[in-house]
Amino acid sequence: MFIYMMCIPMICGMIAFCLSRNHLLLTLLSLEFMVLSIFYLMIMMMMEFGYELYFSLIFLVFSVCEGALGLSVLVKMVRNQGNDYLLSASTLSW
Repeated sequence: MFIYMMCIPMICGMIAFCLSRNHLLLTLLSLEFMVLSIFYLMIMMMMEFGYELYFSLIFLVFSVCEGALGLSVLVKMVRNQGNDYLLSASTLSW
């Protein structure tokens, strides 16, 4: 029952990711929300079954790298185009 309850934030993050097609910042925020819900679910599962929490630290490191990469893409878009609209992005301008 608890696992199903923890999947609700993940589903909400997926819905927000699918609906936020205009701005890159909203897309990145919904991705981070999904990563945090997966992290919390993973911590709860590991504590319930008595596993070590080292894998969660590795997952957290990769999620921070993903966030830094997303922010660098956002800064690059804002500097080049002046906005973060995904529809105005062109692969030729990169």
